[in-house]
Order: sequence, then C-alpha cells, then structure tokens
Amino acid sequence: MAVVIAITNQKGGVGKTTTCSAFCGGLTESGKSVLAIDLDPQGNLSFSLGADSEESYTMYDVFKGNCTLKEAIQSTDNCDVIPANILLSGCELELTGVGREYLLREALTAVADDYDYIMIDTPPALSILTINAYTAADKLIIPMIAEILSLQGIAQLKETIFAVKKYYNKDLEITGILLNKYNPRLVLTKEVEELAGMIAEQLGTRILNSRISTNVSLAEAPAHGISIMEYAPRSKAAAEYKKLICEVTGVSMKNTSKKSSDCPTRRPARK
Repeated sequence: MAVVIAITNQKGGVGKTTTCSAFCGGLTESGKSVLAIDLDPQGNLSFSLGADSEESYTMYDVFKGNCTLKEAIQSTDNCDVIPANILLSGCELELTGVGREYLLREALTAVADDYDYIMIDTPPALSILTINAYTAADKLIIPMIAEILSLQGIAQLKETIFAVKKYYNKDLEITGILLNKYNPRLVLTKEVEELAGMIAEQLGTRILNSRISTNVSLAEAPAHGISIMEYAPRSKAAAEYKKLICEVTGVSMKNTSKKSSDCPTRRPARK
C-alpha cells in the first residue's frame, strides 16, 4: 500500500514543487516506485519532471471522469506522473457534487498497491484541490521560507487542516514544517524560526531537523525536466534533500556528496 505524502502551503514561492520533485527523484533513486500527482493548475511539477501536460490526459480529466486515473499516468525518466494544466483551475466551480472532497482518495485506490510512494504537489491556495490532497494524504509536509508572509500562509492552513482531520481524514499526519532557503546567519531567519516553532506546536507537529539551503542548482534543474538528484547529484542541495527524505520516510539514501546523508535524529513534537 502506497504512502501518500502531500507538500503544501497556501503561500507560493516557498519551495513546494522543488521539494516534491526532489522527493520523487530521491525515492526513485533509492529503488522505490513513485507516482507524482500535480494538483497545481500552473503545472510546474509536470514541467519539472518532464511530463506532457498539453497533449495528454491530466488530473482535470480524472476529476471530470474523462479518463481513469491509470489512463492519465505518464512514465518519465524521473517517475510516473499525472500532470496538470490551467484547466484544473476550473474544478473549484465545476466539482459541485456530494462527496467531491473524496474524489482523489477514491481514484487512488486503483493504484495504491502499484507504488511505494505517491507524492502530491498542492496549489498555493485553499481550494477543493487542496482539500482533496489532504483527504487522500497520509502525511503533510509544510515548506516555508524565513519570511513573515510565509508564516501567515501556515497559520491560515491550520483551520483547513483541522477541518479535514475532523470530517474527512482523521488519520492525517502533519509530519513537520520544512525550513527552505535556509540561512542561519540572518537575524530574520532566527526570528522566523522561533515563530515557526510556536505554530508547529499549535499544529501538533515540529520543525523538521533537515534544512534546505539556497542553491542555484535547485533553480536550474526544472529547466532540464529532471530532479535535483539527477541534475546535480553531488550538490549540497541534493545531500540536504536526501537527509530530509530519510528523516520523513526512513528510507536509506545513497550519498554521492562529500557530506554525510545519515538520517537526522528525530525530535518529537512539542507537547
């Protein structure tokens, strides 16, 4: 049975897609079977993983019943992908039936035994697409950067997450908050990190031990349609993401950089 992990924050530009792509590349490299699902109408994950989102079935077609979920799957050099494009933005108005919150979870039952991990990239908005992701997911990872607006995005997620846990998915786990574009030398970083710890406590989770630094390779990899693991396997960014994947999933990651990629010791969430 696949473990379903959603990467989420209603604030854009915090590294959701980059993180989702890195998980797909790292888990595939470690020998795991991975399905990536793009729920962002911008289609950035689809582009980053080299999937065709224009001349093929997309998640919009799955939601509308134009095809089955299996028919929408594309095999790429990275992993299997169900792409998205701008049509997906219409789902907020078009999906009006009873049980619309469960559409993705029900569709995933057809492939749950075919993969080890299913990674979901969510849109930067609180919409029916986001709720579908939370309802289908086992784990949530919330990336943020050291900015006040990024913190606000997490704070605004809280009510939605709690509502989904109450009504649609009581087993949903908030695995942790990921500090992205991390620079410990900046005063603002330390201040935001303290505030993020307080929000994590309110969410019943923690700040993940792994940190992702700013790295030019992370910006370059999507242009080549591959993850950071393939584009720059010896980079600091790849090593940091391998630590993160190991921390979240327990999957042992082969290290190709000079730094160790042993799993960071888990710190429990604050009580």
